[in-house]
Amino acid sequence: MISLREVSKTYGTVTALHPTTLDFAEGRTTALLGASGSGKSTLLRLLVRLLTPSSGAVLFDGEQVTDTNAQAIRRRVGYVIQDGGLFPHLTAAENVMLMAREVGVAHGEAKSRLAELCELTRFPADAVGRYPVELSGGQRQRVGLMRALMLKPAALLLDEPLGALDPLVRARLQEDLKTLFVRLKQTVILVTHDLSEAAYLADEIVLMESGRVLQRGTLTDLRERPASPYVSEFLQAQRPAEVF
Repeated sequence: MISLREVSKTYGTVTALHPTTLDFAEGRTTALLGASGSGKSTLLRLLVRLLTPSSGAVLFDGEQVTDTNAQAIRRRVGYVIQDGGLFPHLTAAENVMLMAREVGVAHGEAKSRLAELCELTRFPADAVGRYPVELSGGQRQRVGLMRALMLKPAALLLDEPLGALDPLVRARLQEDLKTLFVRLKQTVILVTHDLSEAAYLADEIVLMESGRVLQRGTLTDLRERPASPYVSEFLQAQRPAEVF
């Protein structure tokens, strides 16, 4: 579904992402895991050309992503950031239906899709008229997720979507996301620094450090066959959190 071919990103003399080749299979959930500054979010933004690669090529469903087709490809991808990234002057419903209106989806069809998404994400239907400031952190994140799913995207990208939430709300949303991923069978790429979250939500983990991919595999692979001392150090540093 999505591929990187020797993709890198530099800012002057600083390398945010070293030449990287990765494939993300259709219908699978992959977690980009690592400490702050490891290159996770940079890689995610390169996938939809929110950043322009310094070298290499990004392919989406076999088509190279360029400045010319980036906007069209973004409409096939749902993107969720921390705290939802909502427009404060728009209601929850208006935030969710924003792109539908932009691409000319009929209002009745968009309203019907909104109702489906409220049920899918367990967002209270009577709260769609509220503004972001009137919603809880978990509700704002659900609105951001609904907005990302509005156009039935082929892939879903999530950049630390639960990082700002308290542990109880975060745990509930993790459960809902896992159910959602199974139900939708979409290609999902999730950025997180939380090992337990990566292990719980993803089929596969890509561990990054200083702009490089250190290891790719399941949690068992990383635990039992670490590719470097840093892999073991990273896993041990996150104890005593339970991983699933």
